[in-house]
Amino acid sequence: MRRITAASAASLLLLAGCGSSGDDSSAAAGSDDKIAVAASDTACEVAKSESGAGTVTFAISNKGDKVTEFYVYAAGDRVMGEVENIAPGLSRDLHVELTAGTYETACKPGMIGKGIRNGFTVTGSAAALTEDAKLAQATTDYQRYVKSQTGALIDKTTEFVAAVKAGDAAKAKALFPVSRTYWERIEPVAEIFGDLDPAIDGREDGLEPGQDFTGYHRLEKDLWQTEDISKSGPIADKLLVDVQKIVDQANSASLSPLQLANGAKELLDEVASGKITGEEDRYSHTDLWDFAANVEGSQAAIAALRPALEEKDPALVKTLDERFAAVEAALETHRSGDGWKLHDQLSQADLKVLSDNINALAEPISTVAGLVAGK
Repeated sequence: MRRITAASAASLLLLAGCGSSGDDSSAAAGSDDKIAVAASDTACEVAKSESGAGTVTFAISNKGDKVTEFYVYAAGDRVMGEVENIAPGLSRDLHVELTAGTYETACKPGMIGKGIRNGFTVTGSAAALTEDAKLAQATTDYQRYVKSQTGALIDKTTEFVAAVKAGDAAKAKALFPVSRTYWERIEPVAEIFGDLDPAIDGREDGLEPGQDFTGYHRLEKDLWQTEDISKSGPIADKLLVDVQKIVDQANSASLSPLQLANGAKELLDEVASGKITGEEDRYSHTDLWDFAANVEGSQAAIAALRPALEEKDPALVKTLDERFAAVEAALETHRSGDGWKLHDQLSQADLKVLSDNINALAEPISTVAGLVAGK
């Protein structure tokens, strides 16, 4: 779960500065058929409140002083599309496939709360992206991947919870990064169901009024900082219940090809905002497990889209292959046994190499959603 801090904001500025999609003035001005969104710390001005069905592109420009994010919600706050970590002064595009109905848009200055919301109506009908056989196959293949990961997620979380409840701290510590691996690989899918994400993956400093500190990071704190899990049983039980809910919902959801493309980029943003900085797993310092899982999840989404991308832009596919390989090679130098070195064992030079490689990969991945949308 994202939570922006000064350190991660600096990292994101570097990431955004590498030329990601929509970081241009024309997007901010709402050129072509894009719907301009002027976001500030106190306002969210969406140029249009309605659109025809099909792929809708929002061009979000952050004119405020805080890092912001932009969401499109369907009923029940189901996330139809999102773009996160938009640093002050920068712009990003969000491509989202919408059918006729009523939605809400939301800017979230500071990346907290329910956001500044506006109604948005979609009318008419349009051919679904999945009428393209290759894109349809991509969603089928990726949903098969999600199912495999959710199966492992519930199995490993069950083992982790059992170790916590048994008071076996050593075993629980060993299982913590392993169970999180499966979560981190499919995190954009899990975040579609926004109310469960904070309960499962929220950090203590990211809680909103009325939210309790639960989930993986509460147990991480109990294991590594408090070093007392004698009273952690109810938190562990709740984690397992919440993970089962998200597994059930993730396996029943129908995904758009654009959600795969956006998710591949979101996972790299997640690396920049939480893993490079060491903020995500601040008690255990097991951030490189999450880092590797985010990259693997991004790669899986791109792999599912590969036949369609090869047809549209084979040069892009070649570039993505090369840059994924470079990230893997940089990460591999920090392997330790079956896992990874701890974050606090890496030097600033080590982290810069990892960050540079993620930035280089994020740039071409930011173009994938537009390519899938035919924009």
